[in-house]
Amino acid sequence: MAITYKDAGVDVEAGAAFVRGIAGLVESTRRPGVVGGIGGFGGVFEPDLSGMGRPQLVAGADGVGTKLRIAFATGRHDTVGVDLVAMCVNDVVVTGAEPLFFLDYFATGRLDAGVGEAVVTGVAMGCRQAGCALLGGETAEMPGSYPDGEYDLAGFCVGVVDADRRWDRGRAEAGDALVGLPSSGLHSNGFSLVRRVLLEDAELPLDADPGGLGRTLGAELLAPTRIYVKDLL
Repeated sequence: MAITYKDAGVDVEAGAAFVRGIAGLVESTRRPGVVGGIGGFGGVFEPDLSGMGRPQLVAGADGVGTKLRIAFATGRHDTVGVDLVAMCVNDVVVTGAEPLFFLDYFATGRLDAGVGEAVVTGVAMGCRQAGCALLGGETAEMPGSYPDGEYDLAGFCVGVVDADRRWDRGRAEAGDALVGLPSSGLHSNGFSLVRRVLLEDAELPLDADPGGLGRTLGAELLAPTRIYVKDLL
């Protein structure tokens, strides 16, 4: 008796259909340097390094962390993709590097195309805000690895900077101006503490406004991390 991937809990055809469905989202992030489109085994990018004396690549990887628990609890998945991009590109840009391209990794027990598309919608939005291309990624369907309705995300970003213009702490000196940019609120960092204080200790419900927010606590907590790339560059 033949056993297929689908029998084992992995729907290859659904995965292929999902990739076709998000092609427009990926295309919306295209920027100069992107070669070809999605569908290959590796994304290709041809950077314009003219005008740089000594170009250096800057890479970063990160995730969304336990903020995903808020997305699972509320059923809203269209903002965590922005967080995923933000956590990576914000780390890259503080070196002075311009983010060039981004890769995402979406892992789940059983692929829900609607949830996956909502997540990638946020990823594409974040990439557009950062000015980088969504060059590729991986959608992994792994039966038995995640509870139903849950998933995990990881992101990877590569940028470039001229060595002579790269920022680091060693270049700061007395007399430099310190410029502060306002935060958009809670970022993806530290949501284990956020959940402990607000949801466990204070027992605040996610579907109600605890006062003064003008929206539910769930919506407030899912507000995406601000992307500082264009401001800094």
